[in-house]
Amino acid sequence: MAYFRIAFIFIFLFVSASSFAQTLPSNIQKAFSQFQREANLSNNQAAFFVTNSKTGETIFAHQTNSGMATASTLKVITSITAFDLLGSDFSYTTTLSYSGKIDQNGILRGDIIVRGSGDPTLGSDRYDAMKAQNILDHWTFAMKKLGIKQIDGRIIGDDRLFDGNQVPTGWPTADIGNYYGAGVSGLNWKENKAGITFAPGAVGSRTHISKWTDDVSYLSIKNEVTTGSPGSGDRVYGFSSPYATSILLKGTFGKDLKKTIEVSIPDPAFQLAHDLKANLEQEGIAVHGSAASAFQLQNYRDQPTQLITEHQSPKLPQIIHWFNHKSINLYGEALLKTIGNIKKSLRTTAESADYAKGYWKQTLNIPVSDLGTLDGSGLSPENRVTASAMNRIMQYATNRSWYKDFFESLPSINNMKMKSGTIGGVLAYSGYQTTRDGQQLTFTLFVNNYKGSTSAMRQRMFKLLNVLKQ
Repeated sequence: MAYFRIAFIFIFLFVSASSFAQTLPSNIQKAFSQFQREANLSNNQAAFFVTNSKTGETIFAHQTNSGMATASTLKVITSITAFDLLGSDFSYTTTLSYSGKIDQNGILRGDIIVRGSGDPTLGSDRYDAMKAQNILDHWTFAMKKLGIKQIDGRIIGDDRLFDGNQVPTGWPTADIGNYYGAGVSGLNWKENKAGITFAPGAVGSRTHISKWTDDVSYLSIKNEVTTGSPGSGDRVYGFSSPYATSILLKGTFGKDLKKTIEVSIPDPAFQLAHDLKANLEQEGIAVHGSAASAFQLQNYRDQPTQLITEHQSPKLPQIIHWFNHKSINLYGEALLKTIGNIKKSLRTTAESADYAKGYWKQTLNIPVSDLGTLDGSGLSPENRVTASAMNRIMQYATNRSWYKDFFESLPSINNMKMKSGTIGGVLAYSGYQTTRDGQQLTFTLFVNNYKGSTSAMRQRMFKLLNVLKQ
């Protein structure tokens, strides 16, 4: 009897598993068809790929080989490429040095140089050890410890590693002056942004700037922001470009809004040098020279220097945690350029993007045409990636030693571990989900050129993705 009982249980489990394996694809197909009807989408407006995370078996596929705009879901590819090529122990090093000599009176007859390695976290308030004031105080103390009491030279932010502060080809002009469109520099500082507090007036009247989070007195600021009606929210836009000397502010700021508006800084290396100079002077070290960024100095050349101290960034998992959780475009561009620079001494975003495409061609035989990327963050509306390529790279990650760190970097959205992407006419999700019976799934869902509200489309996509929880 025991034998027959065991055999019965085995057959029951086998039949149940087989039944489930057959049911899941049909359930997804049913839900996807309903999704298309409700969203009024044509076949080429949506791509959906679902695979078994352990076996790689395709469970559902629709339009998976067509290039689609990705928005910020592209960040998962950049993250995985960084983990694979840089390693979990990777961190950035920023050096503080001086040229010339320190005389017996404590006068440095030379320059102070902060040399960047592309660290996007330097001065970021997301990490205690990275906070700007902590770093400035540490550097100031290190100079005092050397006996420096006066600096007859300049404070130079050396941002030359990536050819200065640049934005990727294809980024919309209207984005570049805002915090999410900040350029990537060889010497990033405070995530290359600054905050503004507006004082609204009567609806329709001009606002006033009551406070900046940083001293940007060296820039010309033109404020054309007007006061919006209560409930109208933040419709403020900054307009500038790398190394510009002015920032134009336009749009409306809701009369009842309590928010700090963030704009990009045109020259982050200069801002760092400017802040360090001010901190030194506040602490009693006179600086007779000016603040400067190396890329802007004509004919600036490396000179013999003495190291004062080094600053280490957080390890890669901590960087990628914030990169994906808060979708920080700067982090993606810095990581992509860092990969290209370390592996091939490349300096531009385009060269580094091509290198990453070649890596995935070699590693997973993904056609270069399936990875039509112009940046590392997804901000360019011209990026085109197939759902097949993204899902295969996501699948690849599940078998790597750093997978746990990558998985934990993904936000929890709709009670699912996945990265989202949103730009005009584009919504996308890529992530992982475990079914009710324990089957682990990898999925990528793209929707392009949809009509109607973003919130309505998002809810329809969540309804479709909920089938993967069953």
